[in-house]
Amino acid sequence: MTTIWLVLDQVTKIWVVNNIRYRTEEIKVIDGFFSLVHAQNKGAAMGILNDYEHRMLVFAVFTVVALGVLWQMYREIPGSDRFQAAALGLILSGAVGNAIDRIDKQSVTDFLRVYTENPTLKPILIDWFGTYEWPSFNVADAAICVGLGMFILHFAFMQEDEEDLEPDPPDEPVQI
Repeated sequence: MTTIWLVLDQVTKIWVVNNIRYRTEEIKVIDGFFSLVHAQNKGAAMGILNDYEHRMLVFAVFTVVALGVLWQMYREIPGSDRFQAAALGLILSGAVGNAIDRIDKQSVTDFLRVYTENPTLKPILIDWFGTYEWPSFNVADAAICVGLGMFILHFAFMQEDEEDLEPDPPDEPVQI
């Protein structure tokens, strides 16, 4: 599954770079709500560290550490726990997908644009979030977010308590 998401991420980014003009063209998928664009993000999520001179070093170190942690977590998952394995696989595919972009061109291709042109929602969203548009993102970003959501869901609601997994202590012999 990890490979499928990684390939989907890379194929969609290549398609966007080859078919949508950078920052000038838009393909409306759901008018007034969702479109495909071509953006290059040199920073992290929502442009964080965009202008930081040593951002590539920070991203490299963070990615290597994250991959190590993910690998260790994956090794500790029981073989029957497909939910956690899928969650970690999504996070891993997203991290690798964006790392490939950073190594290749020092930026990440973003292309999924979610926004609203609804006049009723615009004032509410601008008051709450300061904008009526979510920053553009890509398949890797979505995989990371869904994987993290699954991981949190697992630990919040699906994980058995460790004390429930421990066997009950043997009964003490009764002394007469």
